[in-house]
Amino acid sequence: MKKGFLCNSVLYLLIFSGFAAAGTEQRFIGDINSGSLTEAVHLIPLLDERGRKILPSDNPLAPFSTRATCGDCHDYRKIRGGWHFNAVDPNVNPGRPGQPWIFADASTATQIPVSYRNWPGTFKPEQLGLSPWLFTLVFGRQMPGGGSGELVSLDPDEQIRQQLAGKLEINCLACHSRNSAYDQADFADQVTRQNWRWAAASASEFASVDGMVAKLPSGYDFNAPALMPEYGPDAPVIYYDKNIFDHKNRIFFEVSKNILDSRCNFCHTRNVIEPKQSQLNADIHLAAGLTCVSCHFNSIEHNIIRSYEGESLASSNPYASAVSCTACHLGDKSKPVPSAGYLAAPLPKHPGIPPIHFDKLSCTACHSGPWPDMQTGRVKTSRAHALGTYGADANDYILPHIVSVVFAKDSNGKIAPHNLLWPAFWAVMKDEKIEPLNIELVRETISGVIGEGRIPRIDDWPPMNDEKIITAIKTLSSVVTDGHPVYICGGKVRSLENEKLNVFEHQIAKPYLWPIAHNVRPSSQSLGVRRCQDCHSTDAAFSFGDVEVDSPLPAEKKLNKKMYEFQDIDSTYYKFFAFSFVFRPWMKLITILCSAILGFVLLLYGLKAMNRFLKWLSEG
Repeated sequence: MKKGFLCNSVLYLLIFSGFAAAGTEQRFIGDINSGSLTEAVHLIPLLDERGRKILPSDNPLAPFSTRATCGDCHDYRKIRGGWHFNAVDPNVNPGRPGQPWIFADASTATQIPVSYRNWPGTFKPEQLGLSPWLFTLVFGRQMPGGGSGELVSLDPDEQIRQQLAGKLEINCLACHSRNSAYDQADFADQVTRQNWRWAAASASEFASVDGMVAKLPSGYDFNAPALMPEYGPDAPVIYYDKNIFDHKNRIFFEVSKNILDSRCNFCHTRNVIEPKQSQLNADIHLAAGLTCVSCHFNSIEHNIIRSYEGESLASSNPYASAVSCTACHLGDKSKPVPSAGYLAAPLPKHPGIPPIHFDKLSCTACHSGPWPDMQTGRVKTSRAHALGTYGADANDYILPHIVSVVFAKDSNGKIAPHNLLWPAFWAVMKDEKIEPLNIELVRETISGVIGEGRIPRIDDWPPMNDEKIITAIKTLSSVVTDGHPVYICGGKVRSLENEKLNVFEHQIAKPYLWPIAHNVRPSSQSLGVRRCQDCHSTDAAFSFGDVEVDSPLPAEKKLNKKMYEFQDIDSTYYKFFAFSFVFRPWMKLITILCSAILGFVLLLYGLKAMNRFLKWLSEG
């Protein structure tokens, strides 16, 4: 009896404590909206990572912490769960496959899509031997902080480096700064220098940083720099503009929730290399005065809207279903309040277009991306090619090679424009299962084999042939004890059998595609605006264009796939269907003539009937 009473008491205590905790959830002053559209003035003190106030008289000066400084008024924990930072959380719904991070290394003929999200066709960083520390060092240049930058490495040596570098906290200024002197490229440079705790401050308009943690030994002690005076010049030192502090030692942050497009462009630029004329097409939404956050917005949870059809099934953002092509331009007629015309979006009429087009095609199929050509082109993106960072290679042929535009089926089963990447990497095969090899292991083992006889342009594919692949596989076999080394490129796997290469297809070698939505073209430049033959003809790029098979092997560089192979369409049927449009003008003319003749006959018989009727009346 006493035992039961005790259990019930504990249970009730837990329940009531849960209710009390739910009712007393901390609300941060910066997250409470009174309803005013006025921007808040951010005149606040700087706090270091321990929460201590930074004074201009401090010696030494500490870099301010965004987690402490901004988190004093805003819920940093909620922000951390936002789309830009939550990729490392396996419980987050990945939604529609998007642009991955791409690890590219010309010395090993490698380009491979990497993502923490569960997107089919991508590989987890740990599969390639990329710990959170290494992943952030490679890709943190175009990350807004947080995510992998705040994870603790399991490797003791990396833990020591993390203690020196500090955590790469969420950099609120990367998006919210409105000051033209804010420099995101400097933030990227500080990440490379391993100056993570200094990165946000160094990029700001009121501070600068000298030195780099990357040059410091793992045993360096910031609290006792005199013990290693030879490394003193390399230790990071921060300098603040002392004129920015007011009499209360506060500073003014020029920030806003209305994000500048230039802040988005640093990580989301898409530069069309081929065909060049596609660069002339400005996005119709930007030309009309909209901004990136007009469609891609969020609340304090930073669960940003990606604005694709069906996003509401994957996103917890309540506005996910309200901002998309159809939601803005067509609206939901089942709602009691008209929802079409968001931000003055015009209502399309689509006269003469059979309804089946809207079942089979996405809006972007006709309205987005470069106009399709009979041969796919190439694009460079910020995240894949480090655009905007210091020393970014402007070479058009630098790895990775992204093929565009490819019309393929998306996750909704509709044909949409995509970017495409042909993976090329070294892997190990065991019992029909193939896994990528550790990147560093491959680089240390075969970079000399692959890089031998390199051409002057070292950022493109190295000169490859079957002999080099055979030699590299044999060399890797000496360090790979469980399984057989293989090489994936051009959509196929190459393994060594009886001193010869065995080439075969495998799911792991298939290209990775992700949909594109920009730049959006106006209706006057959409596919089909001139005639049906824009898509429905035997020489229409939409279905019969050549998709480049990118490969380091010269023999495969001339290979192409047809666009319809990515659309799950029977080529014979589609060719006959497209061929029928050749005769459609004749059929229309014959139909008009037959209708005219039929009308004339009906008119003739109608007049005869009227004549008989009039005679009947006169006789009566």
